[in-house]
Parts: sequence; C-alpha cells; structure tokens
Amino acid sequence: MHQKRNREQERHEALRAALRLKGHDDSMPHHRPCAWPGCAAEALYRAPKSRESLRDFQWFCLEHIREFNRSWNYFAGMSPEQIEAHRRADTTWHRPTWRFGTNTGFADNWNDLFGLFTDGARQERSRRLPPGRPRSKAEEMMARLDLDAGFTLGELKRRYKHLAKQHHPDLHGGDKAAEERLKLINEAYTYLREQRLYA
Repeated sequence: MHQKRNREQERHEALRAALRLKGHDDSMPHHRPCAWPGCAAEALYRAPKSRESLRDFQWFCLEHIREFNRSWNYFAGMSPEQIEAHRRADTTWHRPTWRFGTNTGFADNWNDLFGLFTDGARQERSRRLPPGRPRSKAEEMMARLDLDAGFTLGELKRRYKHLAKQHHPDLHGGDKAAEERLKLINEAYTYLREQRLYA
C-alpha cells in the first residue's frame, strides 16, 4: 500500500543521499526506531514527551502514534481549578498581564505630555500651552466652556446647558458680571457649533 510521504521521510532520504555521497555504506539501516516498548519499526511521527516539555519529542511508527494520540490527555493529573487557570492563561499565551489602569512599574519612567493619564488632566490640558504661542480662537472658545480637544456635539450641548443655568442673570438677581459671563458662554457655544469643531 502506498504511504503518503511526509517531511520526515523526505529528510531521511536527503540524509541517506548525503551519506552515499560521502561514501558511507547504505546497506545498514539509517532509521530511528519506534519509542513504543518492543517495537523496532521505523519511527516517522513525533509526539511530545510530556505536558511540561512540549518541544522534546519521542518518535513512533504510524500504528503506535495512533495509539499514543488516542491515550494522550494533556490535562491528566490536573484539578478542575488548575485546568480553568491554564485555560484562562492560554488567552494571553501564558504571559503576564495587568488590569487596565493599574500600576505596572513603568509609570515612573514615562512622561504624560498631554496629561491624558494623570489626575487633574482636564485642568492641565486646558491651561498648558507651549511657551510663546498664543491661543487660537477655537482654543479660547473651548477654554471658556472648559472642553478638551476632541469633544463631541453631545458634550458641547451638555456643557453649554450646565454653564448657562449656572450663570443665568435671573439666578443672580440681575448681576451684570453673570450677564457678561453668559454672553461669553453663548459666543463660545455658537462659534464651536457653527465651525463644527466637535468630533
């Protein structure tokens, strides 16, 4: 019966051809014997020796590799908790991971230039500018409403409603300062909405 050729057979044939070129006797068999006890057939199929050493192989003939595969149980000897832990660790290829937002030890070695990941980031982002560069009109309007770049239309509307209620002159007994502040808020809201500067 014709047996399908595999890479191992091709490798053995190439090795035999190289040995013939060097003048070695080809009459002696140059095959690996099966690792199954009592079997001397040529071993063409590899299998891991154990769960702990998956890259160390033992070699079997076709009959015994089939027997090995039927009886192999990777999780043999493990409790259900160990199996579940192994399965969960397998989702990250058994490499260490950390929960998002926790300190992993590298936080002291990098600089958060835009204040995106530190406390008080909103105040830092809205007030920190490179030295010598004046604010653009859009930056000025965002600062009036205390918005960060990349704000959405919904955030713009919510912030406007909140500030308009907070600084409405009727709540302050007709105070002129509150009225001026409301005018500035209206101007900023109108400008940002008309220019479509939201994300």
